[in-house]
Amino acid sequence: MIPKTMSAVLLTGHGDMDKLAWRTDVPVPQPKPGEVLIRVAASAVNNTDINTRIGWYSKKVEVATEDAGSAQVDQDDASWSGVPMQFPRIQGADACGHIVAVGEGVDPARIGQRVLVRNMLRSYVGFRPYECWTFGSEIDGCFAQFTVAPARETYEVRCNWSDAELASIPCAYSTAENMLHRAGVGAERVLVTGASGGVGSAAVQLAKRRGAEVIAICAAAKAGEVRALGADRTVDRDADLVAALGRNSVDVVIDMVGGPGFPALLDVLRPGGRYAVAGAIAGPICELDLRTVYLKDLTLHGCTFQEDEVFENLIRYIEAGEIRPVVAKTYPLAEIARAQRDFLSKKHTGKLVLIPPQVQA
Repeated sequence: MIPKTMSAVLLTGHGDMDKLAWRTDVPVPQPKPGEVLIRVAASAVNNTDINTRIGWYSKKVEVATEDAGSAQVDQDDASWSGVPMQFPRIQGADACGHIVAVGEGVDPARIGQRVLVRNMLRSYVGFRPYECWTFGSEIDGCFAQFTVAPARETYEVRCNWSDAELASIPCAYSTAENMLHRAGVGAERVLVTGASGGVGSAAVQLAKRRGAEVIAICAAAKAGEVRALGADRTVDRDADLVAALGRNSVDVVIDMVGGPGFPALLDVLRPGGRYAVAGAIAGPICELDLRTVYLKDLTLHGCTFQEDEVFENLIRYIEAGEIRPVVAKTYPLAEIARAQRDFLSKKHTGKLVLIPPQVQA
């Protein structure tokens, strides 16, 4: 039996942890035509959760995520889509769970399937190119016991992974796979920044799957763990990158970090090299010498929108046993503030995962 109310974390506005409200009386959402109702089993923590909460996407913010808590935010552009956020909002981009009900037009045989939801949703914008809604931003996500999602963007997954492992996939791995897809990565030399984080660790595995030689930038204390993920070499994040690798020494850069280290990333790219970015945790404002770009014939890829095949490929990789995420720690959903503090401390490798109270439905 599906209850009428559920436990959930409500984001009540842009700000500090006090904007995360744990509630036990939130109405269970009802699936509309074309949607499914999912009992959430696990949902991972992502940088975008924190960026959205603090309003980091506002163009007024020019500092790193960890420094942006007291930054001035323009409420009108502090979201993925550049329009005002609607509060309260249930965040959470990584829905792993089971379908327990379906809306009109959805095959009831899908009830009972263990599923993942594509985090960059195209259904709500008519599948137009370069448009999407982010699960947990423009629409309620899965920091709750139940969530709804478009049936055609909810994928059954058959594997022996834990729920926490599956919940590590949607946001981090689709972000990483999308960058590799856009940059056309093959059997070549790839440099991955932030390689111990969720997206970075995913990029290491996914690049190796494509036959790449992977050089990973991370803290020295995490180098062993990152090499265990498949990195061929690690470079300390505080090292002089040009001195360590040499100019024109890599084919592709996969970057989630940005910030003051950005110019060196272009220096180590070979002529004709490609740079792909989908984050800027060290800061969004960078120094760019356009002469480096045009004299070296570089291609720069900004990566948010995802073609359908990106997420569909991930499901195929999971079921074929070609990738496996690292879960650093799990937390009860009610302890989301502790999980986000631990996330910001960057002492872990892999993913932090939230587990909601389990209910029978």
